[in-house]
Amino acid sequence: MPVTPFPRPKSMSTTTGSGPAPGATVRVVLDPAVPAQGFRVQTSAEGITVTHADAAGLRYGLATLDQLRAGVDFATTSYDISDHPDFPVRGFMLDVSRDRVPTRRTLARWVEVMELSRINAFELYTEHTYAFRGEQAVWQDASPLTGADLQWLDALCASKGIELVCNQNTLGHMERFLKHPQHAKRAENEEGFTMRGLHRPPSTVEPTPENAEFVQGLLEDVVPNFRTRRINIGADEPWELGTGKSAQRAEEVGLGTVYFEYVTSVMQPWLDRGYAVEFWADVFGDHPELMDKVPAGAIPVVWQYDSPQLLAEVLDADGGQVQEWRAQGLDVTALRDGFRDRAKLLLEAGIPFWVAPGTSSWNSLLGRWENAVGNMVDAAEVGLENSAQGFLNTAWGDHGHWDPPSVAFGPALFGGAVSWSLEDNRDVDVAAVLSDALLMDPTGITGDVLVRSGRVTAQLGAPLLNASPLVLVLREPDQLKPWAVPTPEALAAAHATLTSCLDDLRAAEPACADGDVVLRELAQALRLSDLAVRALQVRADDGSFEPVAAGRLLVELEALLEEQRTCWLLRSRPGGLSDSLAEFGLRHALLRSGS
Repeated sequence: MPVTPFPRPKSMSTTTGSGPAPGATVRVVLDPAVPAQGFRVQTSAEGITVTHADAAGLRYGLATLDQLRAGVDFATTSYDISDHPDFPVRGFMLDVSRDRVPTRRTLARWVEVMELSRINAFELYTEHTYAFRGEQAVWQDASPLTGADLQWLDALCASKGIELVCNQNTLGHMERFLKHPQHAKRAENEEGFTMRGLHRPPSTVEPTPENAEFVQGLLEDVVPNFRTRRINIGADEPWELGTGKSAQRAEEVGLGTVYFEYVTSVMQPWLDRGYAVEFWADVFGDHPELMDKVPAGAIPVVWQYDSPQLLAEVLDADGGQVQEWRAQGLDVTALRDGFRDRAKLLLEAGIPFWVAPGTSSWNSLLGRWENAVGNMVDAAEVGLENSAQGFLNTAWGDHGHWDPPSVAFGPALFGGAVSWSLEDNRDVDVAAVLSDALLMDPTGITGDVLVRSGRVTAQLGAPLLNASPLVLVLREPDQLKPWAVPTPEALAAAHATLTSCLDDLRAAEPACADGDVVLRELAQALRLSDLAVRALQVRADDGSFEPVAAGRLLVELEALLEEQRTCWLLRSRPGGLSDSLAEFGLRHALLRSGS
């Protein structure tokens, strides 16, 4: 039976009956007419030809040929495959700052995932998890990446045709710096701020020349470890901007101007050196007065992490969630059409931008599969309609990065496939690709369970933006809103799915090098999720638990937290582990209820 390579190609025809002879040589043809990064692979009884226009095309052509050779019918099948990418830059971003810093082995595994799905750019999102010179107080407990780590990873990526790109935040999400006395004065609000009714520590630096110089120093320290002349300076979610020290300036010239003056001052030295500079466009995209101010070489990256389908469900439910998000500064009603709404001003002004969907693995334990697929397809559609040059799939780690790496493997593969060729891969069988090509599980069970368990969040029937109810009850059981609590019937169905996934997993046989780790961390995520289901089943409306039930849940939770510790250390460095485990607010709620 003919092999269909992954990602699925734009054009493929086969003829059965004859194919290349054993040991047939490969004829390589350079043809400038082939699209950039594209190739043509032809196999027949006459031999094998790979046609390409550049080094990337040759790499992808030969990799496709390897997939064809793996088929048992290669010698009796003739192939003619022509292919090229939809997006020149197909990126994957991994958050290594929300407590989970990967080991070198884990980073190497991610490179394998990217190579399989033809992702050609890898960004490591850092805040405090690089060993910056003179900043030991900031990173000493984080098991940070070092210059040697980055240089090793940069070389590995280069050998696979992947650019390793520095992604260092420089405005918001700086709380790990601002909590230290030597940096406290840099904060926009030194006393912190309030969000969702909770007081939070300072997270945004005041937009001053002095702070721009400070973050330049961080960039000057870390960027030389990367050979690629492109960086991402972040600058997203500066929650406190214009509410503290910069309030008067924002009143005088406008918040958008305050924001972009600072961002431009951070970008300009790198632009002057010939770097391309990415920055998140969440603030930029809300200010029409900035649309003509983008410097040459700067790249607005439009992010949106909930699919149009989920946004519609949330809006139609109208349970108060929309009002809660609006209070945080996000008008969900204005984003019903996903990326089209998020990028509206840039589209109207004709400003080039990249799209950044997400794996939907964070705040979930097992992922939110339907949302991930819908979000990535939406990003690819809008990006292609507007000739976007880049597609950056993101795997964040909000609130302690509880989800194991393998939960994001499937969404990463799907993101690579649809950014390579959307129309040919929007319905690709990711479960089969996971089992057959990445995890090498002849039973097909591991890939099936990864995808099937990722559907549990949707099965709960309580549509939430950016989270699963199963994580919320583990993190903040006393703060759950009515719209985040599934019905008893939905919880019972989710319990049945989770237990069947656990039962099925016992027969899985992944033969990949990390197969035992995948099985162990996936079983752990399934058990934690099932405990969350049962906690929701017995939780009272006020967030309390009946003492006997609380005691039983607490015993089980303590054992699972020990297993969480073990699974973490199989993939990640020890720094940040204690902070991640401290996010399990359910432990405290159960202790209070059972006392």
